[in-house]
Amino acid sequence: MFSKIWTTKSTGSYWDNVNKLKKVLNSTDTVVIGAGAGLSTSAGFVYTGNRFKKYFSDFAAKYGFQDMYSGGFYPYSTPEEYWAYWSRYIFINRYADIPKPVYKNLLSLVKNKDYFVITTNVDHCFQKAGFDKSHLFYTQGDYGLFQCSEPCHKKTYDNENIIRKMVEQQEDMRVPEKLLPVCPCCGRPMTMNLRSDNTFVEDEGWHISAKRYNEFLSAKQGQQILFLELGVGYNTPAIIKYPFWRMTAQNPRATYVCINEGQAVCPTDIINQSICIDGDIGKVLMDLR
Repeated sequence: MFSKIWTTKSTGSYWDNVNKLKKVLNSTDTVVIGAGAGLSTSAGFVYTGNRFKKYFSDFAAKYGFQDMYSGGFYPYSTPEEYWAYWSRYIFINRYADIPKPVYKNLLSLVKNKDYFVITTNVDHCFQKAGFDKSHLFYTQGDYGLFQCSEPCHKKTYDNENIIRKMVEQQEDMRVPEKLLPVCPCCGRPMTMNLRSDNTFVEDEGWHISAKRYNEFLSAKQGQQILFLELGVGYNTPAIIKYPFWRMTAQNPRATYVCINEGQAVCPTDIINQSICIDGDIGKVLMDLR
């Protein structure tokens, strides 16, 4: 339904666009936030550089990879080493404090509005920042949950206790065998509840959140609404970006906002309903406040 020509919507200065967004926020009671990896990157969850070296210099020295993503896909020879890596990874990206106040600043802008969040992020930052859990839909899983690797059943399990033990008790890049997580039903290895293939478990909580999100959108059809897209790229655009474009095009009272450093674009079809801000999300949110 959209033309193939996109625009960066750079018809005004940075401050012109920030002020336009301020006016929309002040006049709109309903906000749908669509969040991608760029939001957490702005909040300090970077997977390269000094942060990678701080936590994974031993793995980097042994295997040669230079970022956390690469380490996550490495074919470790033993499950003890695999979980040594992943327990650290989960701990610093799920249970450690958020380095910067980006999520809290976002909450301060929408806390008195009727909001809902859909996100492909799996780091739990929205809840840690104080967002209402009943207004969140984590589509791609959660670092804080285990599932059966098969999976033999559609249930997930909180992993904080075992992850902390793995981090505390690992030596020489290995966790003790007794800490290896296994499915309580079939005895197969457990894995993270992350959508990477067709084994991803959509548990009861996932379906409840999906229903709430769809009911929220249905109830707001045709009303004044702000679709606020933050740091969403093109790995999975069909989850947030394309639906936001479609719903904006179908509702003349809707406004689409894209804040994304280097990728702030919209289709020409909805250019008159859009605000695209090319910049760091954390800075933009501070300037909005």
